Amino acid sequence: MFKKILYYTCVAGMLVSMSSCSILQGKKDDKSASQSKEKSKNGIKPYGKIITKKAKTDEGLFTVHKVDEDYFFEIPDSLFNREMLMVTRIAQTAQGMGFGGGKQNEQVLRWQRKGDKVNLRVVSYDIAAADSLPIYEAVVNSNFEPILYSFDVKAYKKDSIFNTTVIDVTDLFQKDVEAIGLQSRRRKPYKISRLDDSRSYIDTIRSYPENIEIRHVKTYNAGKPPSNSSTGSVSLKFSNSMVLLPKEPMRRRYFDQRVGWFTSNQTDYGLDNQKSETVEYLDRYRLEVKDENLERFKNGELVEPKEQIIYYIDRATPEKWRKYIKQGIEDWQVAFEAAGFKNAIIAMDPPTKEEDPDWSPEDVRYSVVRYLASPIPNANGPHVSDPRSGEILESDINWYHNVMTLLRNWFFVQTAAINPEARGVEFKDEVMGRLIRFVSSHEVGHTLGLPHNMGSSVAYGVEDLRSPEFTKEFGTAPSIMDYARFNYIAQPGDGDVSLMPNVGPYDKYSIAWGYRPILDKTPEEEKEVLNRWILEKAGDPIYRFGKQQSGGVIDPSSQTEDLGDDSMEASTYGIENLKRIVPNLIEWTAEDGKNYEDLEDLYNQVYGQYNRYMGHVAANIGGVYEIYKTYDQEGDVYTHAPRDKQVRAMEFLQAELFETPEWLIDTDIFNKIQFDGYLEKIKSYQERALNNVLDFGRFARMMENEELNDDAYTIVEMMENLRTGLFSELRRGEDISRIRRNLQRAYIGRMHELMTEEQSSIPAQFRSYINRSNIDVETSDIRPLVRAELTTLQVDMRRAINRTRDTMTRYHLQDAVERIEKIINPDA
Repeated sequence: MFKKILYYTCVAGMLVSMSSCSILQGKKDDKSASQSKEKSKNGIKPYGKIITKKAKTDEGLFTVHKVDEDYFFEIPDSLFNREMLMVTRIAQTAQGMGFGGGKQNEQVLRWQRKGDKVNLRVVSYDIAAADSLPIYEAVVNSNFEPILYSFDVKAYKKDSIFNTTVIDVTDLFQKDVEAIGLQSRRRKPYKISRLDDSRSYIDTIRSYPENIEIRHVKTYNAGKPPSNSSTGSVSLKFSNSMVLLPKEPMRRRYFDQRVGWFTSNQTDYGLDNQKSETVEYLDRYRLEVKDENLERFKNGELVEPKEQIIYYIDRATPEKWRKYIKQGIEDWQVAFEAAGFKNAIIAMDPPTKEEDPDWSPEDVRYSVVRYLASPIPNANGPHVSDPRSGEILESDINWYHNVMTLLRNWFFVQTAAINPEARGVEFKDEVMGRLIRFVSSHEVGHTLGLPHNMGSSVAYGVEDLRSPEFTKEFGTAPSIMDYARFNYIAQPGDGDVSLMPNVGPYDKYSIAWGYRPILDKTPEEEKEVLNRWILEKAGDPIYRFGKQQSGGVIDPSSQTEDLGDDSMEASTYGIENLKRIVPNLIEWTAEDGKNYEDLEDLYNQVYGQYNRYMGHVAANIGGVYEIYKTYDQEGDVYTHAPRDKQVRAMEFLQAELFETPEWLIDTDIFNKIQFDGYLEKIKSYQERALNNVLDFGRFARMMENEELNDDAYTIVEMMENLRTGLFSELRRGEDISRIRRNLQRAYIGRMHELMTEEQSSIPAQFRSYINRSNIDVETSDIRPLVRAELTTLQVDMRRAINRTRDTMTRYHLQDAVERIEKIINPDA
């Protein structure tokens, strides 16, 4: 990742240097008059009695001593009352409890000395007001800092330079302090009762110039452990990073939802409003123009920043992949040039152990791409920011070895039909390297402050993505931050089309919007300029931001894994390519002496990709577009998907999914990878899509659309189209295949749920980002409509029973009639 030497380095470095001098003079200091007494009041002892000769000492932000199994912090007076950010993560997790690296808590701390006690206080920046305002006193009174832990002073150390205080921090990290361990919300699912002290311990505490890194193992007694249930417990390794915050916070830049960004926020009571207001500001690096370059910058010249953003590549990274990760990092140069900077972001190798034995990726001064020997098929780019300003203080990309398996699967299933380089279970190093570069660039974008932009990929026309000229110039999406993986639309014969996105026009625009310095203006004054930059691009889909949706897709133009401006056209091309892959799977995975594990894996990838296409299409039915706007822009924020797209989406699902996809059922493959299951496999995908269409929230949006728009695709039409398609055999007097019988029973089962169940509620903590329309089912039109559809279907089935000669079809229809009767008349 990238190195960010924060402006307070010199201060912290000076403190460390002074601390080093005092340690070297330890024997002399211990004999000083102030420390010569063997005992003092309140149990405070001479320094040398606490920090003995057998202490193992690590110098840094605080000097850390390990004496036997106890750990001591030696805190300089200059660091009392300085604010520090504590970030708690699960470094290593128990099987069944997710991935390692997950953040548990983040809080600002302040070490305060009161008499012969040291209190560790939790500082809140949730509410604020300028200290010059009368309301500031009320904010302070409402924001009293709780004490997280209190320590007895064990010793003082004084010399001619500065004073230090010694405390024993063993219990803080060894006992059950929830704020720096497992949070209560994570304890409940596993029925965790208490910490087992006998199986909990401090692993390491390391001190660096601007941070302290703590690793501790906690074992909790659990009534329902996710794995190894015979132990009745869960063991986890926690990581606590305590980072010194700058004395002077970076200048904020205020957030606008029209440009995607990770943010910090605060409720400000000091604004000249008639109510409190939550202000959001960007999480970003401190990128500033050197004083001597200000005039050149004003004249439009590219200038180098005061401090570059530098990523170091973990020493553990295999040599052959290093250059590709570096390329992914430096791909962002063009975006920062749009912000007015050259050489703003660079990739470097860390010093060797011989060059600098103390260099560590855990040192907060260094941003590092961490290469982890883990089976997790993933990569992520978390960051830690100063809650006062949004300044990113620490950011490391976690690169798990098995992300290459993920890349292999995506690239194969999305491009093998047109790309010989993607055919096989292992790619050439050059091919895998290009894929690694792609992921590296995407993750770097996150660490710079950019979230996923799922609205980017619909900016390009479907047919444009078949054009070599277009894709060479623009890539496959305007933003590498979309989940627009690889070009599944391109067909054989299209020529040398591009297969993946690059850092694109949206990325350059958003980095410029967030990072370009606006000189001689306050953060409040910047808003006018930032708004003008947005309005200059307004209406152009290339520069649109679409948020990532959770808990269901409402906006069909902001989906994951999709490409192009029309889901039905794009998915049709995608399915044509899958049809070309399936007959070749055995050949493309074959290798003498090897079993069929890769064949099974890639066949499942075909099913998974096929299912994504169904999801992309289904979202159009009852879909509502969300395009952020402000009062100085024309048009609505929310508009319903056009009728034509919704009708075509239903037709697509009937033709490509609900009509049995025979091409997907390859008996040669099935007979090599499993002894049964293909019927249930097909049913599971059909049922998932069916339940997706017959969703309470979708009904709610369609009914509102009917009230608002004359040309709406009505819920009655949708339900009739669905029923007649799913039961088309009834009209034609045909036998009903086993797969179709399974699907029809799934439909009846879902209709039963619609008649008897309410929409599940959203937990309070998730309501801010779960995408779902709420509806009171009992008082809506849903149940009368469902009842009418079932009644019509029952009549049609009774007529068809006497027309069929197939025994199982007749049994199926008789059973279905009885099932429907019980739904319509449950008390009969």
